[in-house]
Amino acid sequence: MYAIANISGKQFKVEVGQTLLVDRLNAEVNEEVSFPVMLTVDGSKVKAGTPVIKDVVVKAKVLAHTKDKKITVFKYKAKKNERKKQGHRQPYTKIEVLSIG
Repeated sequence: MYAIANISGKQFKVEVGQTLLVDRLNAEVNEEVSFPVMLTVDGSKVKAGTPVIKDVVVKAKVLAHTKDKKITVFKYKAKKNERKKQGHRQPYTKIEVLSIG
């Protein structure tokens, strides 16, 4: 069984026991969070919502808060002596899916 869940405005295909890296969540480590489900597939049974299925949620546990590797953003305009250098590290939250339903 798997489901399509809406996590932080993005859609993820999730299964029980799977670990995911999602955008940073406002939750503490070891806290349980739940997300709305848009579609579930169990064998040949498919159930879709408009836009979400009522009474069906994905429960997950927050494992850690991490950051991606650093990228360098460099912008410049030729012949204008305009240069701008920035770095960026995207924050992520690692979650483990506990149950669907």
